[in-house]
Amino acid sequence: MNARTYLATFVGLLTLLPATLFASGGGELPEPSDFTTSMYGFIALGLFGIAYTLVILEDVIHMRKSKPVIVAAGIIWVLVALAYRGAGAEESVGLFLNHNLLEYVALLLFLLAAMTFINTMEERNLFAALRAWLVGKGFSLYTIFWITGVLAFFISPIADNLTTALLMSAVVIAVAGGKDAILADSKKMAYVSLACVNIVVAANAGGAFSPFGDITTLMVWAKGKVQFAEFFMLFIPSVVNWIVPATIMSFFVNKDKPEANSDIAEVKRGGFVVVGIFIATIAMAVTFHNSLHLPPMLGMMTGLGILKLFGYYLKMTGENNSPPEDPSIAHTVGRWDIFTQLQRAEWDTLMFFYGVILCVGGLGALGYLSLASVAMYGGLGTTEANILVGILSAIVDNIPVMFAVLSMDPAMSHGQWLLVTLTAGVGGSLLSVGSAAGVALMGQARGIYTFFSHLKWAWAIALGYAASIWVHLLLNAHLM
Repeated sequence: MNARTYLATFVGLLTLLPATLFASGGGELPEPSDFTTSMYGFIALGLFGIAYTLVILEDVIHMRKSKPVIVAAGIIWVLVALAYRGAGAEESVGLFLNHNLLEYVALLLFLLAAMTFINTMEERNLFAALRAWLVGKGFSLYTIFWITGVLAFFISPIADNLTTALLMSAVVIAVAGGKDAILADSKKMAYVSLACVNIVVAANAGGAFSPFGDITTLMVWAKGKVQFAEFFMLFIPSVVNWIVPATIMSFFVNKDKPEANSDIAEVKRGGFVVVGIFIATIAMAVTFHNSLHLPPMLGMMTGLGILKLFGYYLKMTGENNSPPEDPSIAHTVGRWDIFTQLQRAEWDTLMFFYGVILCVGGLGALGYLSLASVAMYGGLGTTEANILVGILSAIVDNIPVMFAVLSMDPAMSHGQWLLVTLTAGVGGSLLSVGSAAGVALMGQARGIYTFFSHLKWAWAIALGYAASIWVHLLLNAHLM
């Protein structure tokens, strides 16, 4: 074969590839059959319940949350296949499964790009520099309570609520003297616990008015239910959601002034350029989605490619460009390499999303989401159902709840889609296990910030939840 023949063969294979890969994924998505009262349906529902119980008990049993849901997802889809084969509709299973896989892949690539940016900013010492600056200023504990709350609220729309909560809690722990000193002093422990509650509420509230602040808002935006600029209509309700419990809790905050810390952390070369690339990447994702009707994931991945090129520039111009100690190791941790930051992505979280999306999608294929939609949105009413979504988010986690709502796709006004975006985003603050931010802080401040220390303030958080819904209904009444 000459070069021209090779090229023709290669192009021909590329032409055939999409048809091969997606042969079973085309066509209109059929209506799911009702297997809710069948043996397959009961087993699938029970299996999901067991898997999610293990997820909730992650901190107790020390099993990563992705493991049970991935196994459950595989078994549930086997049950779906058996159910549809018995009904003589095997071809529907491939359509349902490919639909859910496409949902997951778009989410996976978007989050992978975002996590790599955040990890790179962390490696360039941007977060450490902010933490050192705050700790070194000698603010009072009362002032730190409010500063960390404000920063959590305004950073989470960009950096996501989980990363923001971890950063701000590290500031609070450092100001209070470190974990050992806190555990030995009940006064300090009470302060840090209260500050962590404030950070979780602020981070979740801040994430609710931005597509980049939480997985649920990202899913709503990617589905086209709420446009990018429209999320800012939730800004004031989100402020109210945080400010009400924060004001109540502030009356119980220790007002001592600890000694200033002299720790110094300098931003590494190119750190601010990474921030600039990240902001440009967000703008690109928004433009791709709003103007070109392309998935936001494409903009994020393009930005990731630009970040990789910048990382190559840094490495080639002397950034840790010494050979590794062991020549057989191509990439070692601690040596500048953008793929190191990609490897540090929260893979357990990404795999958890796979399990959740396929579990919920499998239950939808068996008819459970249609049943839930009729029960909630037909029986309770739209506003009441959307308020219930937020409460369920505190118990079950907002990601499967929001994915279920989007899969149900109930007929709702624009104002109601904004309402469910708000409630799913902030409802998880009611309990420490209701959001990724709360779960992460229970690990970072183990023994200090706990389920029960958060539960103590659930009444104040509930007041903020109710107030934010009331403000939304008042301000955005024309959309309801």
